[in-house]
Amino acid sequence: MADACCGSQAEPPHVEDGVPTLWQVREIQCAAVAGAFLATGLLASAAGSSPVGTFAFGSAIVVGGSTFIPSTMRRLIRGQVGVGTLMTAAAIGAVLLGEIAEAAMLAFLFSISEALEEYALTRMRIGLRSLLNLVPERVTVRRDDIELTVAPSELRVGDLMIIRPGERVATDGVVRDGASNVDCSAITGESIAVEVWPGRDVLAASVNGGGALEIEVTAATSDSSLARVVHIVEEAQERKGDRQRLAERVARPLVPGIMVVAFLIAVIGSLVGDPQLWIERSLVVLVAAAPCAFAIAVPVTVVASVSASARLGAIVKGGAALEALADIRVLAFDKTGTLTRNRPRVTDVIVADGSSQQEVLGVAAALESRSEHPLAVAILASRPRDSHRATALRAVPGSGVLGIVDGEMARLGKPGFVEVGDLGPTVRDLESAGRTVILVERSDHLLGAIAVQDEVRPEAADAVRALPALGVERIVMLSGDNDRSATAVGRIVGVGEVYADLEPGDKARLMRALQLHGSTAMVGDGINDAPALATADVGIAMGAMGSDVAIEAADVALMGEDLGSLPAVIDHARRANTIMRQSLVLSGAILLALVPLAAFGILGLATVVVAHELAEVLVIGNGLRAGRRPNWSRYRAPQDNIHHLFPTGSA
Repeated sequence: MADACCGSQAEPPHVEDGVPTLWQVREIQCAAVAGAFLATGLLASAAGSSPVGTFAFGSAIVVGGSTFIPSTMRRLIRGQVGVGTLMTAAAIGAVLLGEIAEAAMLAFLFSISEALEEYALTRMRIGLRSLLNLVPERVTVRRDDIELTVAPSELRVGDLMIIRPGERVATDGVVRDGASNVDCSAITGESIAVEVWPGRDVLAASVNGGGALEIEVTAATSDSSLARVVHIVEEAQERKGDRQRLAERVARPLVPGIMVVAFLIAVIGSLVGDPQLWIERSLVVLVAAAPCAFAIAVPVTVVASVSASARLGAIVKGGAALEALADIRVLAFDKTGTLTRNRPRVTDVIVADGSSQQEVLGVAAALESRSEHPLAVAILASRPRDSHRATALRAVPGSGVLGIVDGEMARLGKPGFVEVGDLGPTVRDLESAGRTVILVERSDHLLGAIAVQDEVRPEAADAVRALPALGVERIVMLSGDNDRSATAVGRIVGVGEVYADLEPGDKARLMRALQLHGSTAMVGDGINDAPALATADVGIAMGAMGSDVAIEAADVALMGEDLGSLPAVIDHARRANTIMRQSLVLSGAILLALVPLAAFGILGLATVVVAHELAEVLVIGNGLRAGRRPNWSRYRAPQDNIHHLFPTGSA
C-alpha cells in the first residue's frame, strides 16, 4: 500500500498470538503520544505559555513524524516520491514559516491515518494466516508399531497418523483403517460432514467425527492443502485489477505534478503578492491534493474481499478476477462434475446377439482399467470377477478407448465412435432418460451397451435460478455427452441452451463465440475443461480442493462441492465492486473539492489535514466492509427439500 500511496513502509506489527490489537500497533502508540503533546501545546498556548507550547508542538512533530518522515527520506534517496513526500514537505515548510501548531496537527493526523491503514491490512492478512492455527499442536503417529506424539512439523510422508474422535487432522492423508465422518468446512466452507473409509483422502484441518482413523500422511504440513490455500490467497491479494491499476496510474504521476503546481503557486504568488501568504497556500495545496485515499481505495477492498471469500472456501485470484467476476454476463457450465455429482453408476447393461452381460462388462472394464474418468470408475465398480486383460491401450479424447483384449482388437466409446447397430432404439431411449450410453465392441462385433447415470446436484437448480438476479443474462451448458442426456440434465436444472457432443477444443471455440455477447465465465472441473477455462474471461474450477492443477489453472477456485457457492461468490464480488466504486468516487470528489479551496485560501492547513485524513479513514472503513462474512446459506437448497426437488431417478 505504502508504495502506491503514502510513502511510508512501516513493517507490519509482529504479534506472536495472531491478530494484533489496535494499541499494539507502533504507529498508533506514536500517534497517541503525539496527540498528547499536541493537546498540551494547545492548552499552553491558550494559557499564554509560549515556551511550553513550542516545546510540546515540536515534540508532537518529532513523535508523529517518526511514523512517516524516516521512510519518506529513505525513498527519496532511492529517487521515489509519494504522498509521504508531500506531507513531509508541508510539515517542514509550516515549521519554517513559524506555523508550528499546524505542523504538529499534520504530523499527528497523518500518523493516525498511516497506523489505521497498516492495522487494517495487517489484521486481514494475519487473520487469513490464522487458518494455519487449525493444525493441532501435537499429533499421534505410529512408527515401527510404536505410537509417538510429535509436532506436526515433524510428520513425514508415509507416517501413520492416529486420529481419535474430535481431533483435527494435522495434514493431508489417505485413510488406511477405520471409518468416520469428517468436517472439512475449514477448507471447503461446507458444513456437512463427509463420510470417509479406507482409500478416501482426508484434508488438513478436518475434524474427525465418531470413529477412530488411521491416516497415512501424503504431504508435509508445509505442503498441505491448508498451507497451499493460504499461500495462493496471499499471492492473489497482490494481483491488481483494472481499477487498482487505474488508481495507481492516476496517483503516481499526480504526486510530482502536485509538487510542481505547489511550487508554481508559491513562485507566481510571491511575485504578485505577499510571499508568506502564497507559500502557505502552496503548502496547503500539497496536503489537499495528496491522493492517498484514492490510491488505497481499491487495494483495501480487494484484500478484504479475497480474505473473506477464502474463509468460506472460494479462492478468488486477486483484483482482476474479482472485477471480472462481478461483470459476468454469460456463464457456461460443464455438465459432468459441475451440474452433476460426478459419481456415476451403471444402471443398465444391454447385450447384443451372441453376447452376455458378463462379457460386456468384462471387456469394458479391461479397456477402462487404466482410466481415472468417472465413467470408467463406475464401470470398474461393476466388473465381474472373471477379469479380462487389455494391452496397447490408447485413449481417443472425447470419444473412447482402443485396445487389445485377450488378443483381439476392442474398443469402447460413445455412439458414433462405435456403431450402435440394432441397439439404436434402446440407446436413444436411454439417452432421452438422461443416461450416458457407452458401446463395447470386439473384433468389429458389437457386444452391447452400458448405460451410466450421474446424479444431478440437488442445489444445481437453485444456483442456476439465482444467477439472472446477479446480472448473468445468458446461461449455457457445454457437454461432451450426447445431446439427449445433456438436454435431460439441462431440463432438470433449468438451463435451456445446451451444446452437446463437444470435445475440449470445441468448448474453447464456443467460449470465444460467447464472448461476443459480453463478459464470460466457464465453470468446470479445472482439468478436462482447461482450454475453455483459459479462454473465458473468468475460469471457475468446481471442487478444486486436492487438485493443484485446478487451483492453479482457474481464476476462481471453489474448494467444495456445493454449487450454491457459485452465485454466492458472484454476489460477493458484485458487492466488493460496488464498494470499490464508492471509495474511488468519494476519494476523487474530496480531492477535487479540497484543491481549489486550498489554492484560493478558503481552507487553512489544519482544516485540509483533517479533511484529508478523514477521507482516508472513511475509505479504509468502507473497504473493510468487503471483508464481512457473506451470507452464502441463502443460495443453498435446504437439505430436507433435496429429495422433494429432485426425486431419485430423475436425472
